[in-house]
Amino acid sequence: MTHTVHTPELDAQQRGVEKLSVPANPTPAPAALSVCLLTGGVDRPYVYGLTDTLSSMGISIDLIGSDELDEPDLRSMAGVNFLNLRGDQRPNAGIAAKVFRVSVYYSKLIAYAASSQSKIFHILWNNRFETFDRTFLMLYYKLLGKRVVLTAHNVNKRRRDSRDSFLNRLTLRIQYQLADHIFVHTEKMRTELMNQFGVSTARSSVIPFGINNSVPDTDLTPTQAKERLGVSKSEKAILFFGRIKPYKGLEYLIAAFQTLAQRSADYRLIIVGRLEEGCEHYWESMRKEIQEYFEAGRVTIRIEFIPDSEIEEYFKASDVLILPYKEIFQSGVIFLGYNFGLPAIIADVGSLRDDVVEGKNGLVFCPEDPNDLARAIEQYFGSDLFADLNTRRQVIRDHALQRHSWTIVGQQTLSVYQMLLGNDARAFAGRRASSASK
Repeated sequence: MTHTVHTPELDAQQRGVEKLSVPANPTPAPAALSVCLLTGGVDRPYVYGLTDTLSSMGISIDLIGSDELDEPDLRSMAGVNFLNLRGDQRPNAGIAAKVFRVSVYYSKLIAYAASSQSKIFHILWNNRFETFDRTFLMLYYKLLGKRVVLTAHNVNKRRRDSRDSFLNRLTLRIQYQLADHIFVHTEKMRTELMNQFGVSTARSSVIPFGINNSVPDTDLTPTQAKERLGVSKSEKAILFFGRIKPYKGLEYLIAAFQTLAQRSADYRLIIVGRLEEGCEHYWESMRKEIQEYFEAGRVTIRIEFIPDSEIEEYFKASDVLILPYKEIFQSGVIFLGYNFGLPAIIADVGSLRDDVVEGKNGLVFCPEDPNDLARAIEQYFGSDLFADLNTRRQVIRDHALQRHSWTIVGQQTLSVYQMLLGNDARAFAGRRASSASK
């Protein structure tokens, strides 16, 4: 079964037609607009992209981070005050150490909020104690008179992970009702917010998932990347990248690979990513399925955190990215792949197919169906897209940048900030205009 998504701008790019225009420079923010970005101490790609864009628009930012985010490139951005309140988040600490450092963090966060001059508190991710964040912290921010903006990367993550509960839904509803405005990444997510949690359309916006621009992209060529990973030119390299968790459907990719490996010796499977805590048994069952292929040198495995400086070699050495997810609305992995011009074969779940133009930047297959996935992989490697991959990579990247530019994300985010500030924002703009006329 095929699914065709018509996207004229990608076809136009391939014909050399001028691309749709996106403003080169974001609209400046009103003078003195300051925002607190609450990151949960995680997700460097999204934090970097949004902070960099808002900084370039003249917004003053208090960035609440952790050791994981504490890097010179974030600290050096104009107008950014990096506050490492979270500190160490390594999971291998003892119970006593974890309790102590979490207690210290929340104490610092509560004290910061009370003294902060920022009127906008933008939550990108909750902290580990989500029940506390969704209830007490939200009420606390509101009592302090803050305008709370929430980016819901997942509307109900526990439902996706088959761990939903009444308490989870109740605390989610409380947070969603207390938030002044909620960003989601797809219309389906917005519909779920409305139907499951009673969030009105006036309090929500669909905002693109900004393309990952935090990972270095050097002059390393695909040929050189293959040499680094020991992938021969004749091999068809298939990549699975990201955290190892059951909802990502790795078992279907492994089953499809086993089918393909019996038909041809040319396929190479590359599995790269950190194992999610609590998913050890899941991964062990997967590892046993591919052990013989690993020993034969037909599977490359790296199950650990991958530093940003080493990510590009996996995407440049691979010929296609596979997202065999069982359930998800949107994934940052597909945009990381597109940033390197890598086509994607994705399961038809959530809104993933909205970003795939079949035959142009990838293919779609039926979810939880390894036979259909194997078919799609064979179709891809017999297509013009694969045959012309070296020349198509830039077209794929340009298309993704056009639709998921951080400029677009920044403009929409600023508009919501200004809407929530109302008269204050207009006063800021008036002071700016008055200063400019002197």
